[in-house]
Amino acid sequence: MKRILALLFTAFSLAAQAQAPVPPEIAARNYVLIDMTTHKTLAERDADAPQDPASLTKLMTAYVVFGALREKKLTLEQTLPVSKRAWDERKGDPSLMFIDTTMTPRVDELLRGLIIQSGNDAAVALAEGVGGSVESFVQLMNRQAQAWGLKNTEFKNVSGMTEPGHKTSARDIAVVAAHIISDFPEYYGYYSQRDYTFNKIRQDNRNLLLRRDPTVDGMKTGFTDAAGYCLVASANRDFPNGKRRLLSVVMGTASKEARASESQKLLNWGYTAFDAIKIFDAGRAIATVPVWKGQTKEAKLGASDAVYVAVPHGDSAKLQTQVERTDPLVAPLNKGQRVGTLRVTTTAGAPVAEVPLIVQDAVPVAGIFGRAFDSIRLWIK
Repeated sequence: MKRILALLFTAFSLAAQAQAPVPPEIAARNYVLIDMTTHKTLAERDADAPQDPASLTKLMTAYVVFGALREKKLTLEQTLPVSKRAWDERKGDPSLMFIDTTMTPRVDELLRGLIIQSGNDAAVALAEGVGGSVESFVQLMNRQAQAWGLKNTEFKNVSGMTEPGHKTSARDIAVVAAHIISDFPEYYGYYSQRDYTFNKIRQDNRNLLLRRDPTVDGMKTGFTDAAGYCLVASANRDFPNGKRRLLSVVMGTASKEARASESQKLLNWGYTAFDAIKIFDAGRAIATVPVWKGQTKEAKLGASDAVYVAVPHGDSAKLQTQVERTDPLVAPLNKGQRVGTLRVTTTAGAPVAEVPLIVQDAVPVAGIFGRAFDSIRLWIK
């Protein structure tokens, strides 16, 4: 049985029947804008359409390498050989780090070459170092995509060169980028570096927004004839209630300048058209509910993190929250166990957000007499 507890908050003003703000015209084949603070999609166009990802592929390449570093399968100071296959990436005038078979670059250097210089040769060297072969590494990439439920993604290579069946979507690539930011903050700094010099060859990061907007701190560009000019951009801006991160993906623009300007336009619109409202602080009990057959008679329910929602800027009515929980709650209950959902809606009933509710403190099972007494009470109830 589900029990619903309605809670009305009046400390902030929001629209009862808000119309979603209309995004600006974006000159891109596909795009998506994600508010990472509230986990809400703010705008999109054909975000699930499979597309050639070009070098946006290297986001997943990097993610798998970051995972190997965390699992201590290699270290940043470890050197890797450069195979003839990595050297052969020079064919066709792709993006390169300019490593050759006489070198043994460190993993840290290869990651900078992959992320900042977008080196296809660095992608191959890292893939062989982690997976043993490019083919085995691509399997790791696809396995991770499947684990995240990315139904419009299939990788055929590690660099993003056009190949039949090699595809992803704007929304899927946003998921990969968001996981890098949240899962590997210790490595995210690579994406904000504006240039990198290796073997006396200096190359600028192709993400023009790193020089134009001080709040942009990543992430990745891409280009092939099939993909057009693509950019994943992330910005983290200060607001009175804390920092707020937005993530944009634009695919299929006409030029380097267009992918930067259209991404900037999308980010600026997201920050001005929507407000991020904190409803509950992290660690705060959202509801206190009765527990049966437990050593304590109540349990505090809350969210794992602070609860934010994204709402149109300048709205004037109230938000309504409802707690839906299992009833009866019977001990034992483990700390962190999900037992309900916090639903946030407008007063007109339009959904805004759903947040899992978890038990904040464990409730052990009561002794034999306490359990027996509550069993009788539940039977009468």
